[in-house]
Amino acid sequence: MRFNVLLQGRDSNAATSSKAINIERIEKKWLFLTFSKLKGWVKVRLHRPLPDAFKLKNALLTGKADGWYITICLEDPNVPVFKPDDVTPTWDNTLGLDAVLHEENYLATSENAKLPALKSFRKSEKSLAKVSNRKSTKKKGSKSRRKLARAEARQHQRIARARKDHAFKTVHALLRTNKKVFVHEDLNLKVLSKRNKAKLDENGKYLPNGQSAKSGLNKSWNDAALGQFFTILEYIAGKAGARVIAVNPAYTSQLLAYRDEFIFTDCGIREYWEDKESLLVDRDVNASINIKRVGLGLFPTIKRRKGNPVVGDSTTNSTSKEVLGVLRMHQKPTPCLYSDRCR
Repeated sequence: MRFNVLLQGRDSNAATSSKAINIERIEKKWLFLTFSKLKGWVKVRLHRPLPDAFKLKNALLTGKADGWYITICLEDPNVPVFKPDDVTPTWDNTLGLDAVLHEENYLATSENAKLPALKSFRKSEKSLAKVSNRKSTKKKGSKSRRKLARAEARQHQRIARARKDHAFKTVHALLRTNKKVFVHEDLNLKVLSKRNKAKLDENGKYLPNGQSAKSGLNKSWNDAALGQFFTILEYIAGKAGARVIAVNPAYTSQLLAYRDEFIFTDCGIREYWEDKESLLVDRDVNASINIKRVGLGLFPTIKRRKGNPVVGDSTTNSTSKEVLGVLRMHQKPTPCLYSDRCR
């Protein structure tokens, strides 16, 4: 049975022979396609059922380490078009997200929760290096080198798939919070993973520029693949009727969320003990709350005077009660354990 499908820019009344791709038939979980530039048909395993009354827009054929894949783009007129502007952000329906990349943490949320990291590349780094070193010792063009090259490609593929699977699972965990608006940092990942500039002395000798430590950080940024995560978040959230907002993260990790005071001025300050409120504030959770405030337009204006940041117009009083309520959730053990901070 032949399905009447349309290609982008094609007339629905065009002859069958003029189409570049045709769906010949569907048998259980198999799809049979014909291409205008290929003889015969191509048998494809279906990963999900095709909807009724769809339009075939295009198809992308990709060769990967474990075989060939074809991505079919369909248009279903029965699927409603989601409009993000229809969702109005409020304090209750909004969740702030902060990229952590510290120890075993991946993301911190404005609900005082932290999501674990996968670190798929770091976990497989030694085994991947072992295969790569063995491949480099083989003669180019030899059968053993090609075999090890395939093994290396499969290892890279497993790392990429594990990273993508972790991103989807993390997104679904966020959507189970029933929030309708997700606010995250608008990160320039290309700049964050850039190498430091070389430093030279008067004699042209290279000076230490901190690249050794920066290389490890660059590897962590690339392994986290936050750009891919935010893309998946926007895609899945749109299907669930939720909205995703990217905001400028300037000063969100430094400012105390309920008092608008610069506390976390150094990256080494991971926690802050507040005597007045008897409260232990986590740096990353505090930053995620500030990101949420930026998305809601409640973050104060920061100005620089003589090189120092100064807090300008602020609406912190309107959210301090809610912020303190969030920070008191899941507090760590009694303050006596942090006696060095309570003095």
